[in-house]
Amino acid sequence: MNNIRSYKFSSFDGVQLAVHEMGRGRPLLLLHGLFSHAQLNWIKFGHAAKLADAGFHVIMPDFRSHGQSDAPHDPAAYPEDILVTDIVTLLDHLSLDDFDLGGFSLGARTSAKLLCHGIKPRRAILAGMGWEGLQGWDGRRQFFIDAINGRGSVKPGDPHFMAVQFFKSQKLDPVACLHLLESFGPLAIDKLATLALPIAVICGADDADNGSAPMLVQKLSDARYIEIPGTHMSSVTEGALGDSMVTFLTAG
Repeated sequence: MNNIRSYKFSSFDGVQLAVHEMGRGRPLLLLHGLFSHAQLNWIKFGHAAKLADAGFHVIMPDFRSHGQSDAPHDPAAYPEDILVTDIVTLLDHLSLDDFDLGGFSLGARTSAKLLCHGIKPRRAILAGMGWEGLQGWDGRRQFFIDAINGRGSVKPGDPHFMAVQFFKSQKLDPVACLHLLESFGPLAIDKLATLALPIAVICGADDADNGSAPMLVQKLSDARYIEIPGTHMSSVTEGALGDSMVTFLTAG
């Protein structure tokens, strides 16, 4: 049975970030989605255990302002693309240079930004992500900013209702999350399209929250689309997510 190993890691600016690990073998860095955390995204529904059983050392940080990581209120703690900087710092801390990379939703967008930054995994997974979610993020970001700001008055039927309910369920700090959302910079989509590494785009059949996953595959130079059951929220609970990740990462 794979045990979870958790610890705190000091990022470049002293902010303490939680990191959770499972398994032994080839390193696999997994990045969770917005308002989520490693436990909910990767551990709770068995995905990390499947990957560990398949021979991976699964490394799952909690983004700053999420999970067990610090959630500072100082705006200076959220320079542009702070999530990219945090993950690059973690990779340096762990001395990782031969690894695989995967992310769901915001984690997928952060993975894409890492690829554009020059990080070179063997293979990458962009889950819960479509073309519009990468090249048209400003509108998506504003949606979540509006959800947080309106969290006290949003009623059922409002398009922000589910996001607000999820935000509240995770007991997140609204000040920290707003700062984090404001830190997201543009993505060099043209550079991403030319990268030569195998990429799996895994998405729920009823998930269009971040646009078209098949279109994203068409835009990339070496990508494949893997459809699993579910919506953006429910696909994370599907065993097919972990199964698809194992199949892709272990393929010859």
